[in-house]
Order: sequence, then C-alpha cells, then structure tokens
Amino acid sequence: MSVSNIIKMFQSKSNDINPFSLKRNNTDISLNIYPQSMRENKNEIYFIGREGSGKFLYILSEKKSLSGLEGDESIIQHENANYFLNRCSLNHKNAEMLREIFSFTKPVTLGLADSFGFGDRLGIANPAHIRALQGSHMRPILAQQSIRELDRTQRTASEVVDAASWAVFQEGYTTGFGADADHLKTTEDIDRYAQAGFTMFTFDPSAHVVNDAVRLSEDELLVRAKSIETADLKLEDCLNRYSKSTFRFDDDSALEPKRIEIIRAFVKYGSVITYTLSLYKHLVNKHSSLKTEVELSVDETDIPTTPTEHLFIAGELKRLGMKWVSLAPRFIGDFEKGVDYRGDLNAFVSEYKLHVGISKLMGPYKISIHSGSDKFGVYKMIGSVRSGNVHVKTAGTSYLEALRSVAMVNPNLIREILDFARDNYTVARQSYHVTGQLDRVPTGKNCTDTQLQDLFNQHDARQIFHVTFGQVLSTRDNSGQLLFRERFMKSLDKNEDIHYNNIIKHFRKHLDPFKR
Repeated sequence: MSVSNIIKMFQSKSNDINPFSLKRNNTDISLNIYPQSMRENKNEIYFIGREGSGKFLYILSEKKSLSGLEGDESIIQHENANYFLNRCSLNHKNAEMLREIFSFTKPVTLGLADSFGFGDRLGIANPAHIRALQGSHMRPILAQQSIRELDRTQRTASEVVDAASWAVFQEGYTTGFGADADHLKTTEDIDRYAQAGFTMFTFDPSAHVVNDAVRLSEDELLVRAKSIETADLKLEDCLNRYSKSTFRFDDDSALEPKRIEIIRAFVKYGSVITYTLSLYKHLVNKHSSLKTEVELSVDETDIPTTPTEHLFIAGELKRLGMKWVSLAPRFIGDFEKGVDYRGDLNAFVSEYKLHVGISKLMGPYKISIHSGSDKFGVYKMIGSVRSGNVHVKTAGTSYLEALRSVAMVNPNLIREILDFARDNYTVARQSYHVTGQLDRVPTGKNCTDTQLQDLFNQHDARQIFHVTFGQVLSTRDNSGQLLFRERFMKSLDKNEDIHYNNIIKHFRKHLDPFKR
C-alpha cells in the first residue's frame, strides 16, 4: 500500500484511535493512531500515535525522512512493503519543527471573533477542548496560563504552547488557536511569554487600582487626584471630556457621567491607565516583530467597575493611542473560582448591556469574562443579549474534570488528594476569591466512592480542590519524589477516553448558551 493510500484509509475513520499493525525488526507491533492527526507532507505521513504507554509523533515514508525532527528511525514492514518509520518524542525542539512544517500548529491572533479560553494546567486536556468546540462558533484560546499558574504547576511558557501545538495536530484542528499570556503585571512577564510565541497579552494592573476611592469625599478625592496626574492625564481635562457629555449606545441606552463619578474614576483608575500604557509600549516596541493582541483586565479588584468607570478607562486609553482586543471589567456579583455566579442575574445582564455598549462605542472590542469556569447562569444571560463580542476565560474547571475522571477509576488516589487539599486549603485560598468552608467537606476516608464523585458537584469541595492545584501537582515527599503528580498523570493517560469524555460533556455546557 502506498503512503498516500495509507493516509486516505485512516482519515476516513472517526476520532477514535485505530490500530496499525506492522513489523519492526521482524517483531509484530501495533501503533494506536489518532486518525485525525494524519498529514502528508513531501510524500511523508506525520501522525500522533501510542506505542505501549507512550504517545509519540511518527513519520512514515518510503525513503529516509528529511524532516529534521529528533527521533529513532527503523525499517518496518506493512503488507509486504518496506517503509521508514521515525518515532519522535513530543518535546520542545520537535514542537518547534512541527510549527515550521505545519503552520496551523502555531498560535495566531483571533481578533474580534467570539472566543473561549481553555486553561489547561496539566497540558493534556486541549484535545478534548477541541472536540467540545464542535458545533460552536467560538474560536479557542488553547495555550492559556498566568504567571501564578506557571509557577505553581512548575511549567514553562514554552511547554504551554507546545502542548497546544501537539493537541491541534492530534485533532487535525486547522482553524487557528490563540495563546493567552494571562494576568501579566510586569515587563519581565511580557518578555517571558513573548519569547515562547504567545499571541495574546492580558495586562493586569490591579495592584494600581485605588479601591478606597469609593469611600473618599470629594475633597479627599481631589487631593489624591493631584498625586496621580501626569503630563498626559489631567483631571480637569477628563472632567471636560466626560462630565459634560452624553454617551449614547445603539440600543438607545445612554450614560451621562456626573462630575463626582469622573473624579472618583480618575482616582480609582488613573494609575491603572498610566501603568497599562507602560506595559503596552514595552510590548509594541520591544516585540514589534510579533503579531500580538492585548487584553486589559481589571477584574481582580474588590469593587465592581461601573459602566462610567469602564467608559473612562476605555476613553483615555484610546485617546492615548492604545489598541486592545478585549477588556475584563470587575462585574457586579461574585465570580468565585469553580462555581456558578452568585448574585442578581437580572442586575448583571442590565449592566452587562451597558458594558457592551461602551465596547462598541470605544472599540470595538470584546467584553472578557474572567473566572468564567462554571458560570452557567451568566452564559445564559449573555447568550440572550446577542450583542457585542465576548471572550470567556476558564482554567480550574479542566483540572476539576481531571480529578473527577481519576475519582472514577482510582478513588483511593483522590481520597489522598482530598485530605491533602483540605490540609492546604487555608493557605492556598489566600490568593483566590472563594467562600468554600472546610467543615462542609468530609475527609477522604469518610467518603464512599459515590460520595467522592458527588463532591465534584458541591460548592465547597470544588473550591478546596480548585485552589490547591499547585500544591497537589508540585509537592514532593521526603525522598524528593512527587507526592501525587506522577500517579495522577499516569491514571489520566491510562484512561484518556474517560478524561476526554468528561471534559467534552462539561465544556459543551459552557459553550452551548453562546450558540447563534
């Protein structure tokens, strides 16, 4: 059978892995091939397959491969014909070569298309994320990690991009995916991700938000404003631009900012504007050769971003020359980690419509929903608005589905992880917005297998599992061995079909409300 006929045979099959029987050195072996990964390039077939417990990139050819990828080459026999087969590790050097050979494995900018961020802390969930997208108009951000997540999972920015590249190749996803360098706070953060090839840069100047502005008197605000003013940002000029104007949106709603609202917005967000511009200038000047897009995030603050404050931030950044693709306000209500929205959904959607109106007037740009994991009530409301562009950002919910999957096949391991998470929750929760209570979650030894599964539908347990991911994945025992990670990952690899199916089912609940 020719190389061309082999690829036609496998690409006609489903996503299910398919065995490919052959002889290597007169020994019968079976490669389990992901059929959607099969690609022909210069009379060579590239595909992802499993051999034993490992996953590799294979190159099948009738002559010696000239691909340049690192791997071991052997002569194999298949249906009375000899071929050359290269088996290549899914490492960083090979990922770089793959991106040169197949351009669809390289991150791109997504622009104003509605998009969905699939944070993959383990580096193995993206294939299932891609499958969950079937039937959705959303474009995926597959490589998405914050500095905090990189540090806690002990991964590199390059590893995050590589995992996404291998995933799109495995699934044959050629439409294009984004790579989001999330919650960047310094120029060093920007450089770290730019060198790895990220395309979207989410600036997080939350440390410069003055939350006290909501409680200060006008006289106190005016004093604070003087210390915030720069040559480009003057309070009196801002008052003239905003407090004497009416801003009308295409749904016939409008904003008429009051003087005190603009003074308060200036104090609360003036330093945010100045610092964000410094990050933006660093990105566009130092990394001008990269095609990038920017998101501004002010969601990790104590006080909601009012529509007037959003208008002020966007208006000033636009005036000062910044371009961005999405903006994440701090919405009313509570966007806690790993659980549904807590608050008045009718009030949320009324205010959301104003945020959309501002994004159209000052942009256009997308409204970004951070801490988007499991906010099913919010998705339903946003889907009903059918106006503006949206980006949704999730991360921890994929990790929770990995835990759920392991609980189905190795419940004793999850009992260990549960008790470890309970012991570490008090410290881990300090850097997250969560309300889960330890006394509402049983210990592992007191859970039946069914009760253990039920924990992944319970508010408090989800948050305890959610925020302790770093300790679970990186803690070592007294001998220096990883306490849980290797056993956890091995269980997921062995039960990939269960893991993928749980993620697909869970994320279709996220994506379906946005269907148009």
